[in-house]
Amino acid sequence: MDAYEQEAFKNGCVYIAGADEAGRGPLAGPIVAAAVIFKFPPPLHLGIRDSKALSPSQRDNILLDIYLEAVSVGIGIVWMDEIEAINIHRASLKAMTDAVNKLNPFPDFILIDGQFPIHTSVQQQSVVKGDSKSVSIAAASIVAKTARDSIMDAYHVMFPNYNFIKHKGYGTPEHLEAIKCFGPSPIHRKTFKGVKEYLK
Repeated sequence: MDAYEQEAFKNGCVYIAGADEAGRGPLAGPIVAAAVIFKFPPPLHLGIRDSKALSPSQRDNILLDIYLEAVSVGIGIVWMDEIEAINIHRASLKAMTDAVNKLNPFPDFILIDGQFPIHTSVQQQSVVKGDSKSVSIAAASIVAKTARDSIMDAYHVMFPNYNFIKHKGYGTPEHLEAIKCFGPSPIHRKTFKGVKEYLK
């Protein structure tokens, strides 16, 4: 899980960041990204792995360890109106760019989950399925996922008809039925299939 970090360190990089996002697929809520820098060598002993492979309680437990071990953590959020304005692909890259820009110290190398670069002059490497290959990206995936889940839990209190606390805005049958029954809420992504059909 640290081969990419080892390679960057061997090439003279010191502050190696991993970046990932959560929330590309949902029909509601923001997209949230995180960037994490660990001291070298990174803490493989913590059991950090892809956030999707962990239960919510496991993510919460590891999250504290990530913050204790990290040199720096940055979070970027792109809200619904901006997602609509620039599209979800650009929004995901912007969220990751914003997360990286909040790191202090600033990284000298960035590992990015996926296949697209972000807008920065810093040397970077895109890694497909990076959250299962890089401990830094996996840590970022956990930070992003837990941050976004907390936002959706808060939205559940505001809009209980949709049960956001359960599905976090993803297009489950229950969620699609709620949209059909109650119409889209203010936090729904109005250009997304499953939502736009029910706009008045």
